[in-house]
Amino acid sequence: MIELVIFDSDGVLVDSEIIALTVLARAASEEGAPIDEEEAIRAFRGLKMADCVREIERRLGRDVPETFVADVRQATALAFDAELKPVEGIHAALAEISVPVCVASNGPMSKLTHTLGLTKLLERFEGRIFSAYEVGSWKPDPGLFLHAAQTLGVHPSRCIVVEDSLSGVYAARAAGMRVLGFTGGDPGVDQELRAICEDLFHRMSDLPDLLQRAH
Repeated sequence: MIELVIFDSDGVLVDSEIIALTVLARAASEEGAPIDEEEAIRAFRGLKMADCVREIERRLGRDVPETFVADVRQATALAFDAELKPVEGIHAALAEISVPVCVASNGPMSKLTHTLGLTKLLERFEGRIFSAYEVGSWKPDPGLFLHAAQTLGVHPSRCIVVEDSLSGVYAARAAGMRVLGFTGGDPGVDQELRAICEDLFHRMSDLPDLLQRAH
């Protein structure tokens, strides 16, 4: 019996990853570490900001400025205000899911409430949003997922995680949870996840049926 569905946010609930990684790639390039959008997606998808910055600094051979992260976050927030949309089909899918749901993301809480609010998803998850920054555990470590399950009183074996990144799939597996890999129809994501995740789906409209069969 499935008692909890745990959603990642970026790329699963909100179509934010391309926007955010484009901003990050632009900022890295302006610092002198040229990274194009495709490379940024391959290198940084699903990672926490500190790991992204560490890789940029490795390429630069020096530290980024003290304001780098704050500037990137501000530029990303402005880009979200202008461009962010919910993942196609997510509102309809959530309306069909009868088991409890929550969000567990590597992003800071301010980003989560901002992006979920912009896409009119916040009310569906309010009070059940978990940020790695508040827990002190980032995917691929399982701590964030385990914290979410424990807080909501559900055994890990009765949770299903919906993820679109390698780090998220690894975290779910390490937590003892079943994971559904969402590709969003992106061939690159499909190929990346297929190597480690047997349960893939490509359209959010398919999710309610998948959960019903698992239930």
